[in-house]
Amino acid sequence: MSRTGASDPCVGQTLCQPVVATKMSGEMDKPLISRRMVDSDSSLAETPSEAPKVGILGSGDFARSLATRLVGAGFSVVVGSRNPKRTVGLFPSAAQVTFQEDAVASPEVIFVAVFREHYSSLCGLSDQLGGKILVDVSNPTEQEHLQHRESNAEYLASLFPTCTVVKAFNVVSAWTLQAGPRDGNRQVPICSDQPEAKRTVSDLAHAMGFTPVDMGSLASAREVEAMPLRLLPGWKVPTILALGLFIFFYVYNFVRDVLQPYVQEGKNKFYKLPLSVVNTTLPCVAYVLLSLVYLPGVLAATLQLWRGTKYRRFPDWLDHWLQHRKQIGLLSFFCASLHAVYSVCLPVRHSYRYDLVNLAIKQVLTNKSHLWVEENVWRMEIYLSLGVLALGTLSLLAVTSLPSIANSLSWREFSFVQSSLGFVALVLSTLHTLTYGWTRAFEESRYKFYLPPTFTLTLLVPCVVILAKSLFLLPCLSRRLAKIRRGWEKDSAVKFTLPMDHTRAQKTSHV
Repeated sequence: MSRTGASDPCVGQTLCQPVVATKMSGEMDKPLISRRMVDSDSSLAETPSEAPKVGILGSGDFARSLATRLVGAGFSVVVGSRNPKRTVGLFPSAAQVTFQEDAVASPEVIFVAVFREHYSSLCGLSDQLGGKILVDVSNPTEQEHLQHRESNAEYLASLFPTCTVVKAFNVVSAWTLQAGPRDGNRQVPICSDQPEAKRTVSDLAHAMGFTPVDMGSLASAREVEAMPLRLLPGWKVPTILALGLFIFFYVYNFVRDVLQPYVQEGKNKFYKLPLSVVNTTLPCVAYVLLSLVYLPGVLAATLQLWRGTKYRRFPDWLDHWLQHRKQIGLLSFFCASLHAVYSVCLPVRHSYRYDLVNLAIKQVLTNKSHLWVEENVWRMEIYLSLGVLALGTLSLLAVTSLPSIANSLSWREFSFVQSSLGFVALVLSTLHTLTYGWTRAFEESRYKFYLPPTFTLTLLVPCVVILAKSLFLLPCLSRRLAKIRRGWEKDSAVKFTLPMDHTRAQKTSHV
């Protein structure tokens, strides 16, 4: 959980990186940012005396990272600590580390980087803090958030009624401050009851390279403090969907490949459960998830064609589905990657070696010197090649989904990769599946327990998406859809009544 003054996880970042866990208030064995690293950075040189002065109360990881970022942005930083002699070596040399009483004397903006339970220890500074802006950067734990009705910022404001409290920077991790906002989320929610104080902190956030987001009054601080407590909120539904598909296909493959031979033929094939059945299940999940990325777009286009307008909201379920496409696509790539790794491991199994030995013995006993089947050889070569191409295209989609890569692409480039190449990946996956199945769907022996082969089930949704996409390429539909998306509406979709027309209609009715 992200806490001020302690090592916190990367909140709002694409790739989280470890931060050394340390204790608060200078009780650290090893600093998060070494003084040598700071002194070697020319951008963090000594700031001139006329630079804007900012104060920080606290000496934990977040306070040190904050001081480094402020110094790099051109601010004069003064840090208040209960033991400045012990903590001075942990901060950049450009920052002044002194006692708390001296640190709050001159700065007008002071960051409060201590835990909520230590707020009361600052009450002795109430006279020096009068009229100043206090920026609360703390975060409660999930238990504390449920226990207290008021936010940390509101509690701080109640302790210092003569100060202006601003809630900000709580969603930014110490690592983001240390490495720079380019490696994390640039947005910084800000809320306060004083517009001028919000403007001051917003300008400060801009100078540090972040993008401030006005969240309103200080009453919104509780909502802002809840943001770091949410664990991957956009991944809950896609993860449940992927797990549900995995369980369904795993049970289905278990019944067909393990239970049916045991019940009807007396063969014990339970050894397939850890690897073989999983490897049969993973491509099914990846394939269906990939088709579910593009199915909502098909449904949205169909709704727009039927309604004849783009100015009507989609149903909530479709709107949420559209918003989760990125997560569903990344989970599809994850399952496809696991399938590739599992497939490489298949020849290493002892069971596979035993099957090869048994096949060789049967070949000797039947006096067959050549088992080459041209059709099977070509099918397997094409099947593997299409699988590699599909995985490569899918990996390109996954890479361009990262914010650091997506931000470097224009909208047309991003749309081409995610839409056009994504559809190519779906087609390649479909050909990969069809080549795997070949003629097995028409063989009676493949219907174990009267259940069709697994690959026939996975083809249902992707084939619907590919067929619909192909229909939308027809000129009669593509032109109409393009007109609708450019603002055109059919007559029945919306009607405008001009005041003059209404007057004329009344006169006609009187006549």
